[in-house]
Amino acid sequence: MSTIDLNADLGEGFGRWRLTDDEQLLSVVTSANVACGFHAGDPVTMRRVCELAAERGVTIGAQVSYRDLAGFGRRAMDVPPAELAAEVAYQIGALEVFARAAGARVAYVKPHGALYNRVVHDERQAAAVVDGVLLADATLPVLGLPGSRLLALAGKAGLPAVPEAFADRAYTEQGTLVPRSEDGAVVTDPDAVVERSVRLARTGTVTSRAGSSLAVRARSLCLHGDTPGAVELARRVRRGLEESGVQVEAFV
Repeated sequence: MSTIDLNADLGEGFGRWRLTDDEQLLSVVTSANVACGFHAGDPVTMRRVCELAAERGVTIGAQVSYRDLAGFGRRAMDVPPAELAAEVAYQIGALEVFARAAGARVAYVKPHGALYNRVVHDERQAAAVVDGVLLADATLPVLGLPGSRLLALAGKAGLPAVPEAFADRAYTEQGTLVPRSEDGAVVTDPDAVVERSVRLARTGTVTSRAGSSLAVRARSLCLHGDTPGAVELARRVRRGLEESGVQVEAFV
């Protein structure tokens, strides 16, 4: 039987503003990428999501990003490596306080938005993220795009490197994500997202924007919590995976 983790970005609110339906999504996913306050999230939100995740047996991950609340972490930035490493460690440490208070722990790290895309190719920024993870906890797995510099450097540093795929994002011919600034970057047809999810889990392939088949071997499948209708879409994806014989469980 094929096995895959289902992760979603959660805790993406701030103060009175909430973007993700954390309570409902935590009934579906097996891993939660929790915003740590730099692109979204605040202490109250982080604590609440950790408590809900712990109650439901969902694995908690730190979703680290550039310091960019106004741009939701999706604006290109150029942060000095030493500063970026410290900020990554800072975010992990902040979430760890709330995870431990809830009787759980931060079990992995995943970059968000512009940082996620930057560390696919940028050696210095990828190395800074790895340094930040090592500073916080040298045993933490790192979740990222297959073939990225981030996963290569994480593995070289002794961190478990975990490849992930995206059911609701379009892929380029090079196996990277189509930038959100381009039309069609986000796959919005629920039937297509479910079909892509099952195909990724069972065959390790996905169709690129140009129509070719790409090899994307992943241990985790991401659904974005800020997508309209995210909860129902996540339910359909999980149901589709299980009905096709894929076991959905956390990778760590």
